[in-house]
Amino acid sequence: MHTDNQNTDLGRARAALFDLDGVLVDTESQYTEFWDSLGREFVPDVPDFANRVKGETLRHIFEMYFAEDAARRKAVSDALERFENAMSYPLMPGAMELVTALNEAGWHTAVVTSSDHKKMAHFYSANPGFAEHFNRIFTAEDTPRSKPAPDPYLRAAAHFGVAPERCVVFEDSLNGVRSGEAAGMAVVGLSTTLPAAAIAPHCRRVVPGLSALTLADVEALSAV
Repeated sequence: MHTDNQNTDLGRARAALFDLDGVLVDTESQYTEFWDSLGREFVPDVPDFANRVKGETLRHIFEMYFAEDAARRKAVSDALERFENAMSYPLMPGAMELVTALNEAGWHTAVVTSSDHKKMAHFYSANPGFAEHFNRIFTAEDTPRSKPAPDPYLRAAAHFGVAPERCVVFEDSLNGVRSGEAAGMAVVGLSTTLPAAAIAPHCRRVVPGLSALTLADVEALSAV
């Protein structure tokens, strides 16, 4: 992990909290295809299934759609494991450059993802050294409640001892931007997965990708 060199004055500390898929790594189109196919097979009566589950943990998806069907839960879990083992994990343009700039400016940086440890193992294999750029990687195992609940982002803020209003969240899914908003944080929405108009009501700013942001842009979003 990136070494914490942040200002020890907690009143001045700031945190940049990044979702993973669709924000730091270009995987959402692959997930959309997977969940669309799975939705047609297992829950054909649920419209727009892929977008409904974006940003949610697998545990929450099971609770919402497969609570009474252990056989289907296993089928979904096995299919997802095969898919995540075979998929590609290219980093988004400008993503790590922004993270590096924030680290150098003294921000706490973290990934706050709904992915579990099993998926992250596949991701790290494709991107060795990725975790070293962040102070902490928070996964599905870190909070019992999934996005869109505020818990994942509040957990990250509490870990760093940073007030929510001093945190900036970077998200692409509707569940994700709602989670950051509910946590009382400034949300930057990325229109990498959904149209800008779909996420804008929950965001302080919407951009096409992290390469569109500078350090000054992010600093302007955190409370003084």
